[in-house]
Amino acid sequence: MTRTVVIGGGVVGLACAIELLRDGHAVTVVEPGVPGGEQAASYGNGTLLNPSSVVPMSSPGLWKKVPGYLMDPLGPLTIRWSYLPRLLPWLRRFVQAGSTPAKVAATGRALQPLLANAPALHRALAEEAGVAELITRQGVLFAFPDRSAFEAEALSWKTRRDNGVKWLELDADELRQREPTLDRHYTFAVLIEENGQCRDPGAYVAALAAHAVAQGAQIVRSGATGFRIEAGRLRAVTTRDGEVACDKAVIAAGAWSKVLAAAAGDKVVLETERGYHAVISDPGIEPRYPMMPSDGKMACVMTPAGLRLAGQVELAGLDAAPNWKRAEVLLAFARKVYPGLPADLPPERVKLWMGHRPSTPDGLPCLGLASGCADVVHAFGHGHVGLTAAATTGKVVAALVAGRPPPFDLAPYAATRFR
Repeated sequence: MTRTVVIGGGVVGLACAIELLRDGHAVTVVEPGVPGGEQAASYGNGTLLNPSSVVPMSSPGLWKKVPGYLMDPLGPLTIRWSYLPRLLPWLRRFVQAGSTPAKVAATGRALQPLLANAPALHRALAEEAGVAELITRQGVLFAFPDRSAFEAEALSWKTRRDNGVKWLELDADELRQREPTLDRHYTFAVLIEENGQCRDPGAYVAALAAHAVAQGAQIVRSGATGFRIEAGRLRAVTTRDGEVACDKAVIAAGAWSKVLAAAAGDKVVLETERGYHAVISDPGIEPRYPMMPSDGKMACVMTPAGLRLAGQVELAGLDAAPNWKRAEVLLAFARKVYPGLPADLPPERVKLWMGHRPSTPDGLPCLGLASGCADVVHAFGHGHVGLTAAATTGKVVAALVAGRPPPFDLAPYAATRFR
């Protein structure tokens, strides 16, 4: 029986832990917070399980927009001036990663196997954990003011089509029938029926943690700091509270994985994309579909707590204080999406949140064996697709730990690509 430590108790780490337990390993999860708690990116994401999310953030011509990102502190993507010097190496690679349609296409091909069939895979995990009702598959609407706005994103939709994504195109009348809560300035939409939703990611992660414990996992409430490696073999994961002896380890610590990867021999280019959300309890409307408005660049989704509006990308590092005006921007835009929302909402019906997406500049996670020790496995840096990709990532990690061939080529995800 292999003793394996999974560093990180978010959705990726717990999916890895469950698949490792399935293989018969002794599993310890090292996580400083409460799995599913508000401190984690897994808690506050846009809830969507989208196999269609094969389009990277970076795109041709992005460099022209960087000055605007610096000048507009409330835009959908912004960069804090004070953080710019530290961000430049990541930002340079970010712009280069999507500089040509060929590069965008290559990233899409690499993401496709990680995201394929995600709603069904998560449904199976949720059933095991006793929370099957949290995973739904009614499709996701992408709404546009008109068809020309859709056609302006031709490269993104070509990338999706080239990776097997299918959709229904809806004119104004069809859109109104399917989603009557939507503002009438949206006259065209695309419905991707294969996409799904995790209605409460925090509750889902908490249930996965409880399921892992029920299957024999231990959870150590501490922060990992590195590894004890002797003669090329892993002996222990070091934590703030001592060592956890092990034979294998998985780095799934999200935005905090950079230092751990370096300790395992890989210098990776990893940043936090700070994301925000606002939740309106009792919003007075019941949208039928999770939705992405093209002019809002955010997810609008119903959850048990209310209407969640999630999005924004702020590049400002791990330590900067939240800029809550960014969450308020989401709230204000929601009234343009749903005219039925109350004009005045009392503060007690609105909850704001900020979290840290772990993002590589090319939009691909680090997934594979560490360079400095083959007993350490990288499983971090999923950016905007961490929830969707978690189930497949768990299966990949279990194969690597067991010495089985992975289900697809992992070369695009190698940490050595940053050398």
